[in-house]
Amino acid sequence: MNWNEHYNYHFPTEIFFGPGIVEKLGEHLKNQGLKNPLLVTDEGLSKLPLFSKIFKTLEKEGLKPVGHHEIHKNPIKSDVLSGVKNYHDQKCDSIIGLGGGASMDVARAIALKAYHERDLFDFEDSIGGDKHVTENIPYFVTIPTTSGTGSEVGRSTVISDNETKEKKILFSPRLMAKAVFADPELTLDLPFHVTAATGMDALTHNIEAFLAKGFNPLCDGLALEGIKLIKESLEEATHRPSLEAQSKMMMAALIGATAFQKGLGVVHSTAHPLSTVFDLHHGLANAIMLKYGLEFNLNSCKEKFEFLSKHIQLEDSSSGGFINFISELNQKLGLPHSLSSQGIKENDIEKLAALAHKDVCHQSNPKTVTEFDFRIIYKNALHGEK
Repeated sequence: MNWNEHYNYHFPTEIFFGPGIVEKLGEHLKNQGLKNPLLVTDEGLSKLPLFSKIFKTLEKEGLKPVGHHEIHKNPIKSDVLSGVKNYHDQKCDSIIGLGGGASMDVARAIALKAYHERDLFDFEDSIGGDKHVTENIPYFVTIPTTSGTGSEVGRSTVISDNETKEKKILFSPRLMAKAVFADPELTLDLPFHVTAATGMDALTHNIEAFLAKGFNPLCDGLALEGIKLIKESLEEATHRPSLEAQSKMMMAALIGATAFQKGLGVVHSTAHPLSTVFDLHHGLANAIMLKYGLEFNLNSCKEKFEFLSKHIQLEDSSSGGFINFISELNQKLGLPHSLSSQGIKENDIEKLAALAHKDVCHQSNPKTVTEFDFRIIYKNALHGEK
């Protein structure tokens, strides 16, 4: 594959992929008959030259974009409601999610709520809320600026309750973006720790999708390709950014989010409370917890761990070899390996375990996880490797 070329394919939505592809966004929207997009991003990104460049690209095509950047690092309900108000006040006709997972989660939730009167959390996946998605959804486009969450191709959004901090997953096939503009050039200048953490998020998605219980050979095949691409490129993308490495990581993130339609697992259930309670970056939370979640699952699917070791051609092709690879990768990326390094204390574990047990992701874990199990996993991660 020539990583310098532009590509256009459908799976499962229309994806425009390649360096500089974002410059075609305005033309695309104009061809849809749209004029006033709400450009949703976080406050930090809204101050960067990248944001103004995309804004001007849209204006060049005669569009009148409106910026919205009232977003927390871990999005909450009020972020969405303020965006809906902005969408209607400014008479917008479409929505663009620009940034990482937080920006795209809020943008997708704004698209959901724009023409639905029900309470936002009535659409929660665990209570079958997608049956309420009956009204119009604005034309929705996503532009990832990190290679991690893969939210650009997602059908769900994760929003926290302002008061309880509990994460709610809102889902509907109708929430998938109509078009994705995946431009690896946008990730070339990211701080190395952001590339590392978001990359480990993408890796966790692919690994947990492959390990998830249930039968979905299509997702398994995608996940294996995603893991291979990340093994080939994440260290380089973090410490020696290049167009090829960044392109491979962006593709791997896209793949991971498609693959985890099969399901996720215990790692994500431990990571979510760390974000909502301690405002820990989701990718960093996954990076810390991945080793300990995999150790919990090891005895339930040793054959799959051995397969992964062989698939990415590790010298140690045993089931434990893959977990060692994860530990070594975290070290090479300069990421922490313990919860205590992030200020988490032993007396926090009970609350974290209770929230993790309520999280829906572990329902597809290959091994049943009790609240007691979550306490043990968090305790193992508290001080990390000796």
